[in-house]
Amino acid sequence: MLIDNDPKLDFDDVLIRPKRSELGSRKDVDLIREYTFKHSQHKYKGIPILAANMDTIATLALVFVHFMILIFMLGLKFDKIDERLKRLEAELLSPPYEPTQ
Repeated sequence: MLIDNDPKLDFDDVLIRPKRSELGSRKDVDLIREYTFKHSQHKYKGIPILAANMDTIATLALVFVHFMILIFMLGLKFDKIDERLKRLEAELLSPPYEPTQ
């Protein structure tokens, strides 16, 4: 058995210090990055954030929003593909809100 004696860091052990920048404003920051996956050579261009999809609060509409702003959205691990497609079709065909008088 290999025993790892390297020190481990926690959030309390890490200090993020501001750095000088040539940017004039936060709106000038570009979060989109391009990655090439090591084994498949597929390319990904987007914002490297993973959003965990929780079954009690997330809907397919949220998946679409994440897709539109180039953020990864993880599916539920117990979802079957055919069930997910049925829910997707139902949400796409239903109106997003009820009209008010």
